Amino acid sequence: MSSKTPRRALITGGASGFGLATARALLEQGSQVAIGDVNTDQLKAAARALDHRNLLPLELDVTSKASAEAAVTACGDAFGGLDALVNSAGIIDFAPLEEIREENWDRVIAVDLKGVFLCCQAAAALLRDSGRRGRIVNIGSDASKVGWPTISSYCAAKFGVVGLTKSFAGEFAPYGVTVNCVCPAGVSTTGMGQYVLEFKRASSGKTPEEILAATASEIPLGRNPTADDIVNAILFFLADGSDFVTGVALDVEGGLLSTTARITGVRD
Repeated sequence: MSSKTPRRALITGGASGFGLATARALLEQGSQVAIGDVNTDQLKAAARALDHRNLLPLELDVTSKASAEAAVTACGDAFGGLDALVNSAGIIDFAPLEEIREENWDRVIAVDLKGVFLCCQAAAALLRDSGRRGRIVNIGSDASKVGWPTISSYCAAKFGVVGLTKSFAGEFAPYGVTVNCVCPAGVSTTGMGQYVLEFKRASSGKTPEEILAATASEIPLGRNPTADDIVNAILFFLADGSDFVTGVALDVEGGLLSTTARITGVRD
């Protein structure tokens, strides 16, 4: 079965990064796509860049129940329903434990975890009643699977996203709606990826090229991930061919967390 499945989709964080890349791919497949973002300047720029009749740009603050509900209602009105939700909005904060500011902790948890909950809750009725097998795809992280120093709020939120994914998969299963999670390693070309790269540059004194070469050397497949790698996984979960896959947290990280090429001497 073809992986190209037109959808009526809402993408949070849709004005940049994985959200924007997913929106572009879905529009190319003939989908009706709403991109929701709290950054209005980026939202306008994304709308100009995509420039598609099936695109609906929406101001969306995923930390607000009212905003999430308004975005879902707008999708229902414009598209006549909703059968896919991609939760891509996310932020990160770096700080060692004793220097974490409470307001920064709360903000990361609100955007990265509560935002997923609120948007899933707001979209639930339309997804159940869409007339086809609906889809939710949440964006996790390699930090959904392993703890990393100085990003404890991000790890807590992204571990929580996997928990929500598995819990919601059970709740939606009677309605044929699947709920899955894509857990990528960092992609340097996204906005968050650039922020992380700059943090590593400032803290290590190394050039971006040196940092990227070092991270690639740690990945068994021998390269850093691209946005396309992540989007391809998202599209798989959105496709009709993934009907029998739900509650999965899929690593898209070149084997970083699960294997090594060096132990066999393959890349010595």
